[in-house]
Amino acid sequence: MNPVEKNKIYTVDIEDLTYEGMGIAKIAGYPIFVSNALPGEQVEIKILKVTKKYAFAKVENWKKQSENRIEIEDIKWTQTGITPLQHMSYESQLSFKEQQVQQCLHKQHLDEVIVHQTMPSVEQLHYRNKAQVPVRVIDGNFKTGFYRKNSHDFIPMEHFGIQNQDIDQALHVICHILDEFGVTAYNEREHTGVMRHIMIRQGYYSHEMMVVLVTRKNKLFHGDQIAKRILEEIPSVVSVMQNVNPDKTNVIMGNMTRCLAGKDFIEDQMLNHTFKISAQSFYQVNTPQAEAMYQKAIDLANLNENQVAIDAYCGIGTIALSVAPYVKEVYGVEIVDEAIKNAKENARINHIDNAYFEAGKADHLIKRWQREGIKPDIIFVDPPRKGLDASFIDTVSELQPKKVAYISCNPATLARDLLIFKEKGYTTKEVFPYDMFPQTTHVECVTLLEKGQ
Repeated sequence: MNPVEKNKIYTVDIEDLTYEGMGIAKIAGYPIFVSNALPGEQVEIKILKVTKKYAFAKVENWKKQSENRIEIEDIKWTQTGITPLQHMSYESQLSFKEQQVQQCLHKQHLDEVIVHQTMPSVEQLHYRNKAQVPVRVIDGNFKTGFYRKNSHDFIPMEHFGIQNQDIDQALHVICHILDEFGVTAYNEREHTGVMRHIMIRQGYYSHEMMVVLVTRKNKLFHGDQIAKRILEEIPSVVSVMQNVNPDKTNVIMGNMTRCLAGKDFIEDQMLNHTFKISAQSFYQVNTPQAEAMYQKAIDLANLNENQVAIDAYCGIGTIALSVAPYVKEVYGVEIVDEAIKNAKENARINHIDNAYFEAGKADHLIKRWQREGIKPDIIFVDPPRKGLDASFIDTVSELQPKKVAYISCNPATLARDLLIFKEKGYTTKEVFPYDMFPQTTHVECVTLLEKGQ
């Protein structure tokens, strides 16, 4: 029988944090996960949910607070999960992320790998160059906001804390314009209405802004006029796009995107290269921190002009084109056709003629390139959160490049992959965590694997 009951109040001591940043308390050995609680705190909690193995709770009152606690800026940011660590001092956030990496490596018996201190972000708030926010009509007016965690309850918000403040202001203006033109907002339960989300990207250096109106239907009445007004009222906007997502889904973007006004891309710079960024391109949201990570990967690789490199998850070419000046040749592969078109265009506009891009599955193309006599000295990987496919690791091991530079957005799958590579003769000496997403639990890492070291 569980030692706690739903809706009852208990006094507990917070012992640790989960990887999601929730406090951990125990009653008779039974774990309770508590939001907005820190190790060392004694709190009165209200039990929200009880399962056989654990419970969830919220803090009702603090009897003792941690020295690492700071005053939160906006409770809505916590309620929606935008900033789950905003109650922690920034120094303790960095330490928490370092510990997360250490724990992931420890679980894979990789305790010999040195984990460095987490590299702080230049900005701890307003660092995101991209926003994707749902919109609803409330009391007759368009409102931006987010959903309460683990629910479909819409919480109206105008300031999102981690987004560039120019983006917050642009969202406010766009909502007024949509109101003027009588656009209907999407109703999730009934699958009616037109406007689902507004997505905005802004160049960190260029300040160019793209607005993407995500609609349920292909027809957007007065779409051209709306786009023209957006261009007029927000001078930094150079592109207004419409994306159509007709499906009843929580996926934000659909497959069809068209230009309503201006260009169909924005430009920005990274490591002294210019990149064209389209509506659905992957582009790191914290530009200075991405530059720092990519430069660290290049420095660790110790590249020279006689080497051949492969960028196995090249996207629009950000890593490959950053590597190109240091090597003889670099080959980029990406499964998304549109991204490869962007990468080729980005190579052209940067006058880089030793970078080659091809769409396809990485392990298949790398094998073909090997048959064609292309033997890489180093392979760069920057995979999604699920990490590397086992078939890809097998292919890399067969190819036996001297080095693999691994940029990771998930320390758990990074540790798993490092263990597999270790079994195949690759050594990892150190991992460098980077805080790409301050106020959240996410941590990025850069490391170098070497064959037979």
